[in-house]
Amino acid sequence: MDYFRNISYMISHLFLMLFIYLFVTHRYTKRKTVGICFSSFFALSITDCLKLNVFPDSEVCYLFVTIFQIFVTQFTGIFISKTRDSKVLFMGLTASNYVIAGSVVSAVFYVSTGNALFSLIGGAVVHLSILLFLHFRIREIWLQCYEKEAMKEWWELCLIPVFFYCGFSFLAFFPHTLYEYPDISLGVIIFVITMFVSYVVVFRYVESESNRTGIYWKNVLFEAYIKGLEGQYSLVEQSEKNLKILRHDMRHYSSMIDSLLMQGEYAEIKKITEYINGVTDENKVVRYCENLLMQSVLYEIMEKARSLEITVHLDAEIQKELPVNEFELAAVLANLLENALIGVKEFKEKEKRSVDAKLHCTGEHLLIQIKNACEKEVIFDPRTGLPKSKNGRDHGLGMQSVSAFSDKIGGNLGCFCEKGVFSIIVFAKF
Repeated sequence: MDYFRNISYMISHLFLMLFIYLFVTHRYTKRKTVGICFSSFFALSITDCLKLNVFPDSEVCYLFVTIFQIFVTQFTGIFISKTRDSKVLFMGLTASNYVIAGSVVSAVFYVSTGNALFSLIGGAVVHLSILLFLHFRIREIWLQCYEKEAMKEWWELCLIPVFFYCGFSFLAFFPHTLYEYPDISLGVIIFVITMFVSYVVVFRYVESESNRTGIYWKNVLFEAYIKGLEGQYSLVEQSEKNLKILRHDMRHYSSMIDSLLMQGEYAEIKKITEYINGVTDENKVVRYCENLLMQSVLYEIMEKARSLEITVHLDAEIQKELPVNEFELAAVLANLLENALIGVKEFKEKEKRSVDAKLHCTGEHLLIQIKNACEKEVIFDPRTGLPKSKNGRDHGLGMQSVSAFSDKIGGNLGCFCEKGVFSIIVFAKF
């Protein structure tokens, strides 16, 4: 029995499962997740015995066992992950490449020294060093990219670890190994270095793409914020002018009221007071909430609703200091309310041209509930539970950002359409 290769492969599988465990957000409890990872480790180790010990000279066995192990590895990452998408597949493929790098170094040590114990310890140290480096330097960046929706699809990026994995396999392990042709060790090491450099470039690209998308949405919010402030400033300015005119004319109204009192013309007096109350109501600045950014965004949305002749029944309770990122919350509110306005603006019936919105954000909880009439069929994605856009793959990003925000704050997101009314609810308890 080739004890060195058996133990070397077991060490690789152990670090592979550790990498997958650390670099995904878990769908299940810690104990269940550890159990799933251990079961996969056990399956990988058992199948290694087939290709290394039972059928060591069978290329067919090696091929089928390798395919099975690839399936088990990638399925484990996708199965335990909270979000089962192409980003998880990219991470799983990347994990396979990193542990192959450690296995290659261990094999190079063994070929160079002939000392099995030293090579196993050296390979384990390399595995551990790579894992610790990635854990402390890259894990946080990766999880941020993992949670954000800056890049909807990662299928193209998945090709990078796939080709690296195939390159490693055919160069160092199949059909001939490093042990049989030690002269290729230098080429394999250079290939490992090339892989690390390539991943640095990939992560920088992903980070820059994420930052670019974040800057874009912040600019959109700032634009809405500035427009809201400009609109409120114009309203305050006009209100001041109207109230100055009203104050100037008050003495005339007072004289008229005194004269009408003497004549007993109470109905006319009532008309004057109603007029004065109407002027003051028209020039009252509406304050929707305490937070300035949310106030500006809500003001902009309400003005848009008025221009579209849509009635918005708004129940807003948003405190000045928020327990969540206010830019992200503003984006969520803007997305959901604009979607609701778009959904009802084509209706001709007045009672259907309305939106019910409950927006509560306090130190204890967040509740967003939007309701609007809906006559068209809504198709829900069976994987996410979110409505699917009929306008193509580049649409529906607003709902994805809402989902990402809900996941980030540990909230619950629900969408449903019943009896011609579409409802969406976001709730989180702090």
